[in-house]
Amino acid sequence: MNQFHIYLKRKHFIISLFALLIMCSYIAYQDNRPVFYIVGDSTVKNGDGNGRDTLWGWGSFMKNYFDSSQLDVQNHAIGGRSTRTFITDKRWDKITSNLHKGDYVIIQFGHNDASPLDDTARARGTLKGIGEDSVEIYNPIRKMKEVVHSYGWYLRKFINETKAAGAIPIICSPVPRNNFTNGKTNRSTDYAVWAKEVCDQTQTYFIDLHHLIADRYDSLGENKVNLFFPKDHTHTNLEGAQLNAAIVIEAIKQNKAGALKNYLR
Repeated sequence: MNQFHIYLKRKHFIISLFALLIMCSYIAYQDNRPVFYIVGDSTVKNGDGNGRDTLWGWGSFMKNYFDSSQLDVQNHAIGGRSTRTFITDKRWDKITSNLHKGDYVIIQFGHNDASPLDDTARARGTLKGIGEDSVEIYNPIRKMKEVVHSYGWYLRKFINETKAAGAIPIICSPVPRNNFTNGKTNRSTDYAVWAKEVCDQTQTYFIDLHHLIADRYDSLGENKVNLFFPKDHTHTNLEGAQLNAAIVIEAIKQNKAGALKNYLR
């Protein structure tokens, strides 16, 4: 092998080594990014989050708004869950086991919390209100006794454990359903109210998504809003989910989620 070939091999090795070092540095840098965890039900992530059956949740569009080199956005929402079953399914444990100081967790539940406590279909309901009351039931799904708490109790658990890790919790009131009376969107007098009360109680960032979206629906009108709901009165299509996502982002810009706005594109 002549000297020229030896030179080329050495040059190729040095270039490859340099590229590997850059890649390793980039991975290490990426791993140090804070994480923005999204937690919720099917109105936040519908199905696999890719628009199957024409339905979307607003959480599927959060990544589009943030600088991915500075913030890792992870949508952990899943359909059919309540505050209670997101915890009993151990999905919350997977998040808290990785939570670090400076991470963010945005949480929206309420639609499924109104379900029965111990039915044989899903057994996902929670006690109404924000009190410390509880009841022991037999869970036919898990085939065991279970102590069920209030909607507010479970929200406080999310909040307290997020704060204990040095991360920042943000609570959203549940998005409104497509129900109108005399040309106006029906407003929640329960879960949206209770979500705010828990945030007031715990001094936690709060996005009143229920009323923000309801206000927008009122301005658009019932006929236009009907186009956002191709299957039922709860789950949005692409246009409806993108509208809801934009409203979440606007609230973040208005300092409803602390320094999270600094990671926006």
